[in-house]
Amino acid sequence: MLRVAIAGYGTVGKIRHQCIDGYPDAQVVAVADSSLNAGQISQEIWGYSDSHVMLETVKPDVLFIALPNYLSGKLTIDALQHGSHVFCEKPPARNLIELNKVLEAEIRNPGLHLTYGFNHRFHPSVKMALELVESGQLGDLIDMRGVYGKSAIIRYNSSEWRCQRDLAGGGILLDQGIHMVDMMRLMAGDFEEIHSFVSNSHWRHDVEDNAYAIMRTGAGVVAMIHSSATQWRHRFQLDITLTKGSITLTGILSSTRSYGAETITVATSTPDLLGEPNEVTTRFSSDTSWQEETNDFLHAVQSGIDPTSSSSQHALKTMEVVYAIYDADPVWFAKYGTDWSTSQAGK
Repeated sequence: MLRVAIAGYGTVGKIRHQCIDGYPDAQVVAVADSSLNAGQISQEIWGYSDSHVMLETVKPDVLFIALPNYLSGKLTIDALQHGSHVFCEKPPARNLIELNKVLEAEIRNPGLHLTYGFNHRFHPSVKMALELVESGQLGDLIDMRGVYGKSAIIRYNSSEWRCQRDLAGGGILLDQGIHMVDMMRLMAGDFEEIHSFVSNSHWRHDVEDNAYAIMRTGAGVVAMIHSSATQWRHRFQLDITLTKGSITLTGILSSTRSYGAETITVATSTPDLLGEPNEVTTRFSSDTSWQEETNDFLHAVQSGIDPTSSSSQHALKTMEVVYAIYDADPVWFAKYGTDWSTSQAGK
């Protein structure tokens, strides 16, 4: 029975708790959150107001981290040094310098799993799309176009940590668009050429509210992405074009259901090429992604195998693309700078 602790007991931390309860060989023994008073929450669970105190006191086999960006990196390092396996929600860090420090701690503590929560990989539409791309059934990949947006960076005000660069590291691209970047990397591989425009002209925070990028792999696959906090109607769409057809993902199931129904439309090109391919649309009504991702990680810890979810190296490559998008806009780079060049210099 794995002894599990959760750092950060807001919405996401509580979802992870439910998922851990759904795994037969793991038990939550402690949770920590700044809103909690230290003490026994239930017969099995102790509560802490400080995550580091919880870590040192409980010494869990596994730590799930669902904290603000500015807290997650240091706690990940401390947990690895205490001998705990770590599952941390995205983004993996505020910037590449911080992430590289985490990866150094991982190297110093071999035998521990460090996994990051790129939950969209486990959504049924995304899994089906990846299987189709990898199967070659629809031919070779030509390009992808992705839009992922919401009505604002946050639901609160400019004093909230997500609006402050020193606390969040970035805005809508790092917070939400990173999922789209991760999925595109899964489909196409690594991007070698990136051009972008990054802007904070609407909400006027010191983090971006829009990022537009066009990217190309060494094999010539082109991907376009728009990560937006001025979408007004929450939107998710990913169009994938292949030599024998196309795949369109629309909507993504979430706790609020604000992105609409999750569907995948598979189109097969016809010999006449008149723009009316044969299409089949599948709609998904339930979201099992959180449970599947949690199960995948806990099973990997228990069995000593690698999880199929995002490893630290996968997370690093996705973060490198995100920061390459920031750096590719010379106006944004001159105004705010990034940690991209500095973090790469020591490699």
